[in-house]
Amino acid sequence: MKKATYLGYFNAILALAGILLLQVSCTSLQQKAQNQFSAGEYQMAINSFARLLEKEPDNSEANFYMAESYRLSNRVEKATEYYKKVTEKDATFESQYYKGKSLKGQGDYEAAKEAFEAAKTLTMDDERIALAEKEIKNIEAISSIEPIWPNHELENYELLNTSGIDYAPVLSENYLYFTSSRGSGDMYPATGQGYTRLFRARAEGVNVDVQNVQTLPEFRNESGLNQGAIAISPDGNTIIYARGNAGSKNDLPDVSLFASYFRGGGFTEPIFMPVNGEPEYWNSTPAFSPDGEVLYFASNRPGGYGGTDLYQSTKLANGDFGNVVNMGPEINTAGNEMFPRPMPNGEFYFSSDGHPGYGKLDLFVLREDEDSTGVRNLGPNFNSLADDFGIFFTDYPKEGFITSNREGGKGDDDIYYFKDMTPPPKVVNVLLNVQTKERLENGEEQVLPQTRVVLYDENNQTIDGNFSSQNGRLRFPLEPDKNYSMIASKNGYFTKSIPYSTVGKTPAREDLVEQVTNVTLDTTIVLEQLVLERAIVLENIYYDLDKADIRPDAAAELDKLVQILKDNPGIRIELSSHTDARASDAYNDDLSQRRAESAVEYIVSQGIDSDRLEARGYGERQLIIENAQTEEEHQTNRRTEFKVIEITD
Repeated sequence: MKKATYLGYFNAILALAGILLLQVSCTSLQQKAQNQFSAGEYQMAINSFARLLEKEPDNSEANFYMAESYRLSNRVEKATEYYKKVTEKDATFESQYYKGKSLKGQGDYEAAKEAFEAAKTLTMDDERIALAEKEIKNIEAISSIEPIWPNHELENYELLNTSGIDYAPVLSENYLYFTSSRGSGDMYPATGQGYTRLFRARAEGVNVDVQNVQTLPEFRNESGLNQGAIAISPDGNTIIYARGNAGSKNDLPDVSLFASYFRGGGFTEPIFMPVNGEPEYWNSTPAFSPDGEVLYFASNRPGGYGGTDLYQSTKLANGDFGNVVNMGPEINTAGNEMFPRPMPNGEFYFSSDGHPGYGKLDLFVLREDEDSTGVRNLGPNFNSLADDFGIFFTDYPKEGFITSNREGGKGDDDIYYFKDMTPPPKVVNVLLNVQTKERLENGEEQVLPQTRVVLYDENNQTIDGNFSSQNGRLRFPLEPDKNYSMIASKNGYFTKSIPYSTVGKTPAREDLVEQVTNVTLDTTIVLEQLVLERAIVLENIYYDLDKADIRPDAAAELDKLVQILKDNPGIRIELSSHTDARASDAYNDDLSQRRAESAVEYIVSQGIDSDRLEARGYGERQLIIENAQTEEEHQTNRRTEFKVIEITD
């Protein structure tokens, strides 16, 4: 055999051996990866399938399990490229549906809708078709989501968080309790993170003593399993938390709720709760009702609406919880609902990936609005493409905590605090300067000190009152766009009421620039001396020629006298009418009497007691201008007057 031929044959044998070795190696690696997947060791399976896909990138089975490993370890947004590989060769409803979920988790809503539409064509099952249609409708509803509290802002609690897992804080008796993987010596193979334990730190509201975080002192955290999602009863005497994912075959296969009770000066060792049902059920994220009589939690037990549902259980006479009831389809969906948070006002907060939301778990509330009752997304200032869950209010609704694994965090799940950052409303301070004066006999005005002025609102309720100073001044604080009235009184003077309004006298709120705007307004109240038998002319009281009917313009003037009588209930008056001298005495006496009586009748019709009024017609017997010549002089003589004839108090 020639040397070249021998070398070629030898190289061929080596190549064939290499292929066989590679096949054996790949087969062994794939089996190992599948075993890890079956055991729920998803992160380890991901590592193994990734090595396999480096050699066989088109391996459909490896791509499928890679995608499923990400989905089942709550990282579905990382599974997109693997679901795409699967659907290119052998698309099924499941692969298209979950591809849509992974695309939605990345915020690629249009591509997600296309995947859900494609999934509908790959099944004849009505329930599966309904699932895909629900996802499409949820995506279409995203654009209509509005924030419930648009001025609430989230902040990553960086000093509290670690590079691992930190989530689900609750506040009880000035301690913040939360779950964290910090300091864990063991790795949880499903996520590649450390096992979680329960911690606490002193806190006042959202202010946490981050320098003194300690493991839960009430009872010992157990190693080799996850402990988290703690709930503490309102009286602080019961702790319920989720425990599971143990590596030991002798432990419970899934996550269950455990309870510890304060007895004899300390907390008992945690015990398995009857509400868990069968050991293979997943039960977690507990929360107490505000009165501690109801326990809420999430479970995947049979008979739900899909995924994990929220359940409630009432406290029994022996202190245990029982009568587990599904919370129904208004809250629960075909997706996952968890992390309940009932509030004293009846609102119910929770997280879900089945209601219209942005990506994975979003925060929702079941509440009664003015127009309807229903579930609402908290909005884009709380929710993201990632998981957003575990809301807890330290001062409802102004501040509190949530958990999120959104982009830009410090670790995996991080604790965030939120605060209402609504700017304080711009304030308009209205100050009314009141000047009190009196009118002298010559018509001039002068300061009237020590006058009592009382301020009333539009419902005639007293707001303020005081005496004017020696300079006749006093000041009232008012509100913008309000109607008021003031009554000024002083012995020896007619009491007088005047309306006052600030409507239109202050800047519109949208035009305000400064945080505080001061507006000063001024008004003057002029009082008349109350002198017995002194005649006071009522201006502009006119009658039609030879008639005594009250004209509308005269009525408006008489209304001023009506107000004087209402303001001064202790006076009786004589209302007199006078004519000029251009007709006979008898005619003028009769006409003036009829006019005076008409005026009195009008005043009585406005609610004034007739006993307080006396009508007198003087004709031409009390002329102001004797021998009047001009029409203006005659008009001066034709007048209506009143004078106080009695003061009863």
